[in-house]
Amino acid sequence: MNGHALVTGAASGIGAAIAIDLATRGRRLTATDIRADGLEQLREEVLRRTGTAPHIRVGDLNDMDFLEELVADAWDEHPVDALVNAAGIYPARPLLDMTAAAWDHVMAVNVRAPLLTTVALAHHAVAHGRTPAVVNITSGAALRARPGAAHYCSSKAALTMATKACAVELGTHGIRVNAVSPGFVTVDSAANPVTAQYAVAVSANPLGRTGLPHDLLGAVRFLLSDEAAWVTGAVLEVDGGSTAGTTALPLHWAGESATQHPPAP
Repeated sequence: MNGHALVTGAASGIGAAIAIDLATRGRRLTATDIRADGLEQLREEVLRRTGTAPHIRVGDLNDMDFLEELVADAWDEHPVDALVNAAGIYPARPLLDMTAAAWDHVMAVNVRAPLLTTVALAHHAVAHGRTPAVVNITSGAALRARPGAAHYCSSKAALTMATKACAVELGTHGIRVNAVSPGFVTVDSAANPVTAQYAVAVSANPLGRTGLPHDLLGAVRFLLSDEAAWVTGAVLEVDGGSTAGTTALPLHWAGESATQHPPAP
């Protein structure tokens, strides 16, 4: 694997795991996040593993000047052929406490930033006749609402549709845009803390456990690779089977009855 990957939200959790994985498999890496300390730790880890330091940029993707400069600088270093939009926030807030500012902040980070980063990259790619691949990290919350997450669930549903819309419009330029939709992934994030009770509740999936960042790496690599050359607008669910169903419900019958069996031939 070679080329140049730009990964957002790379200071911790899923974004950091993806960034390290791509770098250790031979890609140049530009990593960005709003957290300088996490990016420095990432830089040291990649340098330790590969002998090459990644290009790191600290900044807020909601600042359009920073976003456009980030993509332009990354492109000037080496054409970007892989973009992973992993930046996202999950601040719990009950619906009756929702404010316009809280709603707008989550939408800005989780939807606006990945969309406009994709657009900025597409401008460079189209101008130079290049065909990068984009992977957005969305969530099973796009399909299943939960208390305290109206803004988060709505943002991930919007990002899922933005993925498809980008795939439709950019496909004519050879740019593929797909998404990976994780179930609950344990990331020990101070920015998005969850209780142990919540983690247990969301582990009621067919595979019986929460996810880890490394569970997503194969899916991301596949969607960025030439093996997915005819895949765009797809949402690949990596969720332990959560989308298929839940194991949390009890059996819904007390015993067998005649009506539960087909009639004899």
